[in-house]
Amino acid sequence: MRLAVAAGAVLVVAGWLGQAWAQPMPPGAPGQTGPVQVGVITLKAQQVPITVELPGRISASASADVRPQVSGIIKSVNFRAGQQVKAGDVLYEIDDAVYQAQVALQSAAVQKAEAAVSTAQSTVTRDQQLAASSNIAASEVEAAQAALAEAKADVASAEANLKSAQINLGLTQVTAPIAGIIGGTSVNAGALVTASQTTALATIRQLDPAYVNVVETATNLLRVRAQFESGTLKGSQSGGNPTITVHLTLEDGTAYPQAGQMTFLDVAVSESTGTFSAQGTVPNPNRLLLPGMFVRATLDLGMAPSAFLVPQRAVTFDASGNPTALFAEGGKAVSHTLTTNGNSGNNWVVTGGISDGAKLIVDGLQKINPGSAVAPVEVTLDDNGVVVEPVAGGAPAAAAKPAGK
Repeated sequence: MRLAVAAGAVLVVAGWLGQAWAQPMPPGAPGQTGPVQVGVITLKAQQVPITVELPGRISASASADVRPQVSGIIKSVNFRAGQQVKAGDVLYEIDDAVYQAQVALQSAAVQKAEAAVSTAQSTVTRDQQLAASSNIAASEVEAAQAALAEAKADVASAEANLKSAQINLGLTQVTAPIAGIIGGTSVNAGALVTASQTTALATIRQLDPAYVNVVETATNLLRVRAQFESGTLKGSQSGGNPTITVHLTLEDGTAYPQAGQMTFLDVAVSESTGTFSAQGTVPNPNRLLLPGMFVRATLDLGMAPSAFLVPQRAVTFDASGNPTALFAEGGKAVSHTLTTNGNSGNNWVVTGGISDGAKLIVDGLQKINPGSAVAPVEVTLDDNGVVVEPVAGGAPAAAAKPAGK
């Protein structure tokens, strides 16, 4: 009885296996010898903007510390922290009583010196008349003329001292050296300040426009210059240098609404890091950009006149770090090494290794290797590199999925 049951089970299993072997295997299954169906997109050369993204810091376009040039007691503070000030606005007033007294004293000294000149001039005139009638020696006339010259020199010295006293009196009003936003004050009314102090009374910063400071490698600078010279990168130039527009992304990920221009390129490269500094000028009318703020700076270097946009998910890197991709050519998957020039969104910008009309494999990559037989089906991708649907006449897409899956 047991032998009959066992024999029956063997027959059932054999029958099931026979049916399984009779079923056609899905494309790409182990042992499958036919071509594997893969999704492809047709690449066409086009003009592609070339950008580079760098970390940056915002700085004020101008900054000035406010310091006293004369010593004294602060009589009043004439601003509020964060206020917009104009160049020449009176920010602090220092007690000027001592300086007014100095002006009065020097003014009196000038008057005294002028009186001495008048007396010396009269003496010279009298002695010259007497000398004409031989009633006085010539040496006395010369002595009178020397005294007149000395008196005039005393007037000039007194006038210089008066001007210095007047300047010091004017400096008791501490004014804004530049226009901008003023920070908090380090002193209040009643505080003693000195002309030689190192601590600033306040700091003024110009925030419109603002500067964005970035650092780039000398290698990339040479590469970009070579591309301009060879014509693989085209853009506007000024004075032989490319005109580069800069766009900012703030720390919270939002795009800053106004674009700027790169306006400064350092003339020296760091010996330790091989990098150089560059600076852009960005309009900042609403003072949204503040000194010290971190941003992402996207520099528009120009246009690649004939380049290809290759989805990043379709690109892998070989052992040497070179970017590669698989293409459907003559019914087989063929690997090409690519020459890239940065990225645009979710795509690599490729300037070499692809010909116009190439069929890039973007779906089914896990089923194939270089040399595998493939049956290409045109598909479309969304902005994130996800397969959406095949083009008209293609096989139906199973479901939307990332390229390469």
